[in-house]
Amino acid sequence: MSALRDAGAGRFRPMLHVDLKDVLAIEKRAYEFAWTEGIFRDCLRVGYQCRVLETPHGFIQAYGVMSAAAGEAHVLNLCVRPELQGCGLSRRLLDHLLELAIDARAQTVFLEVRPSNQRALRLYANAGFCEVGLRRGYYPALKGREDALVLAKELPEAAASPKRSLA
Repeated sequence: MSALRDAGAGRFRPMLHVDLKDVLAIEKRAYEFAWTEGIFRDCLRVGYQCRVLETPHGFIQAYGVMSAAAGEAHVLNLCVRPELQGCGLSRRLLDHLLELAIDARAQTVFLEVRPSNQRALRLYANAGFCEVGLRRGYYPALKGREDALVLAKELPEAAASPKRSLA
């Protein structure tokens, strides 16, 4: 099976503890300052929306972590296997997380992104996110710290969507 051939195919499902080995391997390849297993375990334990995108054969292509409470959602991690980046999977995953945020009745979704991550900035701008703030020295970097741009997107009310029912 070729991962590139299967890019775009697949389904979303909740992340499980048994997925952490694969998720951590992807995380370490994608980021210089990767999340630890403990961070992922904590996200699963507290009930954050932890989702994976997998092929029909069970190959994890991407994953995301989002918290949602009190009318807000926060995308904490969105990652695609490095060899599959540029295939549209980031947008699929982001759209999926936004649907989950709407289902959770969030009115606004927030996230942080490195100003140096131009690909992610384009993704978020194309999805309707706007810059609302700056967190100085938020991210570790090879030479000290890097700022984070805080982005936000207002969501339609869940009741306005014909797919959803308040009952």
